[in-house]
Amino acid sequence: MPKKKTALTIEERLQQALVPAEEQPYEVPENWVWVRLGEVNKYISKSVNPISEPDKIFELYSVPSMADNYPEIIVGSDIGSSKQSVCKDDVLLCKINPRINRVWKVSQFTDNELIASSEWIIIRNNHIDANYLRYCFQSKYFREFMLSNVSGVGGSLMRAQPKYVQTYPIPLPPLSEQQRIVERIEELFAKLDEAKERLQEVADSFAVRKAAFLHKAFTGELTKQWRRENGVSDESWEESNLGSFIACGPQNGLYKPKSSYGDGIRIIRIDAFYDGVIEQWDELKRLRLDENEIECYSLNLNDILINRVNSMQYLGKSALVRELKDICVFESNIMRLSVDESRIYPEFLSSFLNSQMGLNELRKNAKQAVNQASINQQDIKNVIINLPTLPEQHEIVRLIDDLLARERKAQQATEQALASIDLMKKSILARAFRGELGTNKASEASALELLRQVLAEN
Repeated sequence: MPKKKTALTIEERLQQALVPAEEQPYEVPENWVWVRLGEVNKYISKSVNPISEPDKIFELYSVPSMADNYPEIIVGSDIGSSKQSVCKDDVLLCKINPRINRVWKVSQFTDNELIASSEWIIIRNNHIDANYLRYCFQSKYFREFMLSNVSGVGGSLMRAQPKYVQTYPIPLPPLSEQQRIVERIEELFAKLDEAKERLQEVADSFAVRKAAFLHKAFTGELTKQWRRENGVSDESWEESNLGSFIACGPQNGLYKPKSSYGDGIRIIRIDAFYDGVIEQWDELKRLRLDENEIECYSLNLNDILINRVNSMQYLGKSALVRELKDICVFESNIMRLSVDESRIYPEFLSSFLNSQMGLNELRKNAKQAVNQASINQQDIKNVIINLPTLPEQHEIVRLIDDLLARERKAQQATEQALASIDLMKKSILARAFRGELGTNKASEASALELLRQVLAEN
C-alpha cells in the first residue's frame, strides 16, 4: 500500500506560502510579507443551480451588472446556468478581458441568496481586510500579473487563468495596517472624486454653453449690437431654403466593396468628422479607383459633407472641407454640396448645420428604420435657414470661431485635469502597497503572525 502523505507543519506551510526574495516585485516594510494569493484564499467552490428553485430571489453578481455597482435581483427561473455561491466580503476578480480593471466586493444587505457568474475568480479570507484586497487587485503591479498569463486571442475572448492567478504574489501587512491603508486610500480618493465631479460638471457644461451660443448666433441676438453699429436693419435677415443657394449637389457618395480598400485614393467615411471638423487626414483609408470615379467624387475646398444614414443621434452631422492634402473622395453614406459664395459663406452654413437648429432642420423629414435613420437630397434642399447679409455672416463666423477656440482650450485643460486625477489614483495605489502612505507602524508585530493564523485555519 502507498504511504500516506505526511501533513505539512505550520512552518513548512509558511515557507510554502512566502514568496522568495528573488520573486518579490518590490521591497515592502520589514513587518510586511509577500505571500502567494492562493495560499491565503480560503474560498471553497460551491455550485448553485438557481433553476431548481424557480421562485427564489437571488442577487447575481454578473460582469454586466458591475457597471451599475449593484447585483442583479433575479428569480431562479430566469437564470439559465449554474452559478458560484458567494458571501459577504468575498472579493471578485474578473477573469474576462483583464485589461479592464474589474474588481468587486460582495456586500450583504439583504436576505436574498448571493451568487456570482463563472467569470469571477473568488477570493475569501476572514483574516484579511476585504477592501485591502480589493484595492490591491486594482493596483498596477497586480494588473500586470493579470495580463501576464492569459488565454484567448484578445478583447472579450481574452481571459486570465485562475491557476496562475492563485500563484501571484500580494504584499501582506499586519491587519491594523491594512485597515489604515484602506482608510487613507478612501480618504484621498474621496477628495479626488469630489474634484473630478466638479471638473466633469465643467466639461458637461461646454456643450450646453456652445448650444446656447449657437442659438443666439442663428437667431440674430449675437450680432444685434453689430447691426446697430453698422447701420444694418434687424429686418435684413431673410428666410430661405438651402436649395436656393446650392451651387452643386447634393450628391451621394461612392460605394465600393471591402476588396477595393488598401491603397490608392483617400476616402472620407462618416467616422472621419466630428463637430464640423474633419479629423486625422493622415489616417483616412484608401481605395483603388478608376479615373472616372476620381473625377466624379473628388472633394473640393469648401465642400460641405453631410451624413445621410446613421442612428438618429448622429444623422445629419456635417463638416466643411477646409483643407485638402491630396485627392480625396467620399463614401456612400455621405452627401456633399457646394454653395453660391456670393450669397452665403460656407463657414456660416457649416456652423448652422452643426447647431441644434440646423440638425433639427436636417432631421425633420428623416425616415426611420429599426436601427438607423436616413435623409435624402430633397430633405437637404428643404432645410430652412434665416440668412443675414454677407458681412454679418462673416461677423457671426468670426465670433463663433473665437468662442470655439477658447472653449476647446478650456476643454483640453479640463480633460487633462480629469486624466491627471486618474493618474493620481494609480499613484496612490502604487504607494499604498509599498507602505508609502505614512500609515505603517514599524513597532507592530510582523504580518508573519497574521499569516500563521491564516494557515492554521486549515
